[in-house]
Amino acid sequence: MGEARRRNAQGLGPRQRRPEASESPRVVAWLPLTQDQTRQFVTLTTRGAWVGIGALVLFWVVVRFIGPAVGWWTLADG
Repeated sequence: MGEARRRNAQGLGPRQRRPEASESPRVVAWLPLTQDQTRQFVTLTTRGAWVGIGALVLFWVVVRFIGPAVGWWTLADG
């Protein structure tokens, strides 16, 4: 006997469906990217850009100040 028939025979109403997990709407219907995924992508790339900027500044400080001070090399313009 099916679930619906069994519930009907017992005098129960139809089974309540579980609410589906709230999914973020897609950016474009034919593209499998949700708005949450695009937000995460922007957050990740922004963080990566700041890490790259920090690494570039650190590299510049090492090349311009720390390397010549320690004697690893001399500057051509100095």
